[in-house]
Amino acid sequence: MRIWVDADACPKVIKEILFRAAKRAGVQLTLVANQALRTPASQHIRSMQVASGFDVADNEIVKQVAAGDLVVTADIPLAAQVVEKGGHALNPRGELYTPDNIKARLSLRDFMAQIRDSGIQTGGPAPISQADRQAFANNLDRLLAKRDKPTA
Repeated sequence: MRIWVDADACPKVIKEILFRAAKRAGVQLTLVANQALRTPASQHIRSMQVASGFDVADNEIVKQVAAGDLVVTADIPLAAQVVEKGGHALNPRGELYTPDNIKARLSLRDFMAQIRDSGIQTGGPAPISQADRQAFANNLDRLLAKRDKPTA
């Protein structure tokens, strides 16, 4: 398992959780962004800078991700592509996207976009809470523990 991060919009506190987890679990963590990122010195952590542009980072992640990999993203269309490829997708608030819930998330996203396009102000997402951080860390730990178990 490798961990890929859609890093342009990933909150700093979530990146810090990921840095600790990558070192602890010895798993490769790659942050993908269209700007240079600072990462801690570790053989398990690297960053990949891609060109600026719409969905360039997302497209690079989809190109690189393999079945069983984890992608951390709040981008629902990216999460859908990852799940379709057999990967895991976890948003920074701790929600795990699955084949069972991704279509509903895409539909809700599209509905909210239509509302915004009609001129209705919907406001942005709330700041990451302590409960969100805990949910993220718990799901990350579950996924990392699963990779260590032999399949029967």
